[in-house]
Amino acid sequence: MQEIVFLEPANMKMIKFRNRFVLLLFLAAISSSWTFAQEWSMDVPPTVLNGIGFEVRVAVAGDTLSMDAYTVQASGGITALKYDTKKEAWMASDVKVTDSGAQDIVLLRSGQEVVRQATRSIPGWLSIVPPLLAIGIALIFKRVIPALFLGLWVGAVTALSFTFKGAFMGLLNTFQHYILQEFITEDHGAIILFSLMIGGMVGIISKNGGMQGVVNIIIRWASNAQRGQLATAILGIAIFFDDYANSLVVGNTMRSVTDRLRISREKLSYIVDSTAAPVACIALVTTWIGYEVGMIGDALEKIDGLDGSPYGFFLSSIPYSFYPVLAIYFVFLVAWTGRDFGPMYTAEKRARTLGQVSDPASSINEDENAAKEMTPVEGKPHRAINAVLPVLVLVFGVLAGLYATGTGESIKDIIGSSNSFVALMWASLLGVLTAAFLSTTQGIMDIEQVVESWFSGLKGMMFAMIILVMAWALSAVTTDLHTASYLVSVLGDSLNPGFVPSIVFILAAATAFATGSSWGAMGILMPLVIPLTWAVMVASGQVAAHDYHILYSSISAILAGSVWGDHCSPISDTTILSSMASGCNHIDHVRTQLPYALLVGGVGVVFGTLPVGFGFPWWVSMGAGMIVLTLFLRYYGKIADNEPVVA
Repeated sequence: MQEIVFLEPANMKMIKFRNRFVLLLFLAAISSSWTFAQEWSMDVPPTVLNGIGFEVRVAVAGDTLSMDAYTVQASGGITALKYDTKKEAWMASDVKVTDSGAQDIVLLRSGQEVVRQATRSIPGWLSIVPPLLAIGIALIFKRVIPALFLGLWVGAVTALSFTFKGAFMGLLNTFQHYILQEFITEDHGAIILFSLMIGGMVGIISKNGGMQGVVNIIIRWASNAQRGQLATAILGIAIFFDDYANSLVVGNTMRSVTDRLRISREKLSYIVDSTAAPVACIALVTTWIGYEVGMIGDALEKIDGLDGSPYGFFLSSIPYSFYPVLAIYFVFLVAWTGRDFGPMYTAEKRARTLGQVSDPASSINEDENAAKEMTPVEGKPHRAINAVLPVLVLVFGVLAGLYATGTGESIKDIIGSSNSFVALMWASLLGVLTAAFLSTTQGIMDIEQVVESWFSGLKGMMFAMIILVMAWALSAVTTDLHTASYLVSVLGDSLNPGFVPSIVFILAAATAFATGSSWGAMGILMPLVIPLTWAVMVASGQVAAHDYHILYSSISAILAGSVWGDHCSPISDTTILSSMASGCNHIDHVRTQLPYALLVGGVGVVFGTLPVGFGFPWWVSMGAGMIVLTLFLRYYGKIADNEPVVA
């Protein structure tokens, strides 16, 4: 049978070749489009606030078009990209959404969609619920850990979704995400280790009789409650270079002295807290300076037509720091006159007349055997040098560490650029080793006893460290929920220049109060407030040299307001450290300090920040504030020693 062969026409070959070529072009186009899309990325916050601007970071590679061709689109409109030299990235800095719920953020290239990313928008008022809930429960029920945890949980749920799944995942995220990320950061780890080592050193110098030796010496001069309070305040001023070191060293060192003089733990923690941050934020050379001056410098760089040294602006702002100065003045006034009011008077009357330095109904962050474990070894001498030398090594070790880790030619530059966390860790280790060396070489304790006393002191810090980590975690939640941005938006930007410093002061205080971090409040507000203040001054034509008091006062208002809010907040890290180091129930410390802080802050605003915004001399306002505080305490304060015991 003959085989039949079909010959393929020439035009059929051409058709097949053409189809294959078209297919290759199509695949190449798909591959090119996929590659192009992969070259773009957007960093959109997972949760944003309805009507509040937020930032979107855009990364691009391999595109030849001008960046002017790219925009970010949201329901609130289209935002152009600008290059942020500080972040070294292209940013859309004021993207807004107008509706709540699921939202799409779109990156456009010449009007064409390139990348789309989803986010979730919530009403702004929800961002302040978690911190306010934590604060309210802590104040009402006097249980700070459940309050912090509930605030964390509600904040985590708010950041996810108000669903059963969101509630369950939010519960897990409070521990796995927020608490973990704050616990493992290097700076927070340094504070935890430093605090534990300080507690261990105090355990050693208490057991070796050194602390009792200090008490025996100070008690000769501090023979009454007045002198004991003054001695504590003076020591607080002396340790000016760091607020953490101030709180821990002064509180732990003076606790035995004030207990002997029947000064309440509430009063001790108040003195410690009010001579820590207020001193550190305005002293010329402290661990705060590098942070503060750096933020001022970054803000000034963004302002055209405003020249000057950032450190010079900081120095010029110090005279307008009414709250820190008046807070320190009020501490010495209270100590000198012996007068108190409000819950503090009740605490002082209880301590002075009944000998109860702490409220019997309040729990203290100490175990029942702590007092027995910290008593000096029997039959051994009580030498003050065994406590004084380790404390001096700690203090000068911090200063030496600041010098070693800093750079620059002048002392202020060196300390301002130093790593305070490294210095604190070095100094705490040297302090512990010094205390151990003195104890063993004098035959007071052997190595095993030294380790046991060190561990006894360390245990007393554990509960407070848990609170501290949870407070940091709650601050992280408020960052994710843009709490500070909402607080800023509430006030608006249409301000009279004279009112700007006062409004900034209140805003900074509210931010620090809600977040529990004065440093966080300063970091959030400084880049916003300085340009805003200058813009208001330019709009009103008040940009002459004699009008700079508005700018100086606004800068100081950020610093002072942050410290004020920090003092009033039960979730503040320094407030927690002060109550911890003083052996005071944390909520009792907040309740008794709050009226004093509110009084001083109110006087500072009414008689200081507000009038100087309209050109009133700062020194007259400072003097007026001191006079008002003196008269108030004279007529409304009572002396606990003069009051009879009330059955």
